[in-house]
Amino acid sequence: MSKLKTVATAIVIALQFIVFNTTIKAQAPREMRAAWIATVANIDWPDSAANYPAGQKHRIIEILDTLQALNFNAIFIQIRPTADALYKSNIEPWSKYLTGTQGVAPNPEYDPLQFIIEQAHERCIEVHAWINPYRACNDLQLKQLSPTHPYNQHPDWFVKYGGKLYFNPAKKETQQHLNTVVSDIVTRYDIDAIHIDDYFYPYPVKSQEFPDKQEFKNNPRGFTNIQDWRRDNVTTIIIQLSKTIKDIKPWVEFGVSPFGVWRNKSKDPRGSNTQAFTNYDGLFADILLWLENGYIDYVVPQLYWEIGKKVADYAILLDWWSKNSYSANLYIGLYASQLGNKNANVAWRNGNELTRQLNLNKNYHQVKGAAFYSVKAIMENRQGIRDSLKHTYYTTPALVPQNNNVKQYKAAHPQQAKIFKEGNYVIVSWNNDTKANKKNEPVKYVIYLTKGTASAATICKPQNMIAITADNCINIKPYLSKQKNRYSIAIVAVNRFKQESKALIIQAKM
Repeated sequence: MSKLKTVATAIVIALQFIVFNTTIKAQAPREMRAAWIATVANIDWPDSAANYPAGQKHRIIEILDTLQALNFNAIFIQIRPTADALYKSNIEPWSKYLTGTQGVAPNPEYDPLQFIIEQAHERCIEVHAWINPYRACNDLQLKQLSPTHPYNQHPDWFVKYGGKLYFNPAKKETQQHLNTVVSDIVTRYDIDAIHIDDYFYPYPVKSQEFPDKQEFKNNPRGFTNIQDWRRDNVTTIIIQLSKTIKDIKPWVEFGVSPFGVWRNKSKDPRGSNTQAFTNYDGLFADILLWLENGYIDYVVPQLYWEIGKKVADYAILLDWWSKNSYSANLYIGLYASQLGNKNANVAWRNGNELTRQLNLNKNYHQVKGAAFYSVKAIMENRQGIRDSLKHTYYTTPALVPQNNNVKQYKAAHPQQAKIFKEGNYVIVSWNNDTKANKKNEPVKYVIYLTKGTASAATICKPQNMIAITADNCINIKPYLSKQKNRYSIAIVAVNRFKQESKALIIQAKM
């Protein structure tokens, strides 16, 4: 390929995949901006299990393009909704939400997770692989399960409760199986995190007791209280998963999105001033213990209530979580799907409750960002939320916050930058350090630009950030004034640990 064609190709790639924004107003240089993409019951994606694979690819690209344009930097994509897989697995069957029939591969076959990772990373969007640890079937139509589903291999691992099928959290085999699944995902895919939501022990069903009393009697492990025993079952798997992930790829994060109330103050002085259902007493998930001991890297409490809600006030819970996140990054889970709900409280029907919550979040420096459930509400622009994000809250690009719980390695320094004109483009290109390894090799670059001659300390400020790109070149023409000026351009590499390199500075008159 000729040099001209090579440059032209680089230009096209840069224009297609760079996160552009010309707004001058600067915002946080690091902030989690995530959206959940639910696949269970085809909530967000795929739209139809029969529409594969071309339609599935088209739709996920449409979602990613929309999020990129809004300066989002992460997705929480559900890849294991019911002990099945929206990725190529030799451990669990293809999901029915992907193809319509569990165990049936896409035709023509492709790997949805691999496709999503490639497309998202090209857009500098992280991929957090969202799995459900215990849910095995959303009903009891067990004859519809694939022969390779874990239930058909080991029915003794499971319990039936509330019209659904669950792995028994007390079983060592359950813990081992989940570890194997997570190990497989982390080993084979370039994901950025493993993500678990609020489904631990199932939400209680009225007048039904979870069927594990005999298990507790047979193997109490020194516990005299079944609730403490259940909490220990969950904590045990959290510890194991954390170690499994870090042993394989220490840069891959482990995050949990729990129900929004840990415990009520009426039962525990450390709890929040709320009167709601809780993680600790209802789902047997002691989130506070996990945060205290550094078992998880980030927490995304689902604060799905309005400001002023009597039993669970958003403002009270925001304050509580900001004081109890310990070393983990705190992101707030926001209920975008509730916007405009005719059956919801007036706060969700008049104006935009989420903008009020986003404004309130700014009062807490511990809050490092937000995640929106679910992406469908963003795509549909419910109550104008997409417009609000674009014009007010996410007007400039932002990197994902650094992880406080792991050893950090600085990114390798960009090298041999040059600037040249090609037609109507002004291209800046650079090379990677040839000695870079998996720990410090760049996965994206932050580009800064300002008029005049500037040092790294002067130029590398949020208001000068013009783009985040996965490529080794960028067209800076859209950011140049019509008059000739001297410019300073800084290129900063970012590695898998979210660490930045020293800035490579270019001075040019254009």
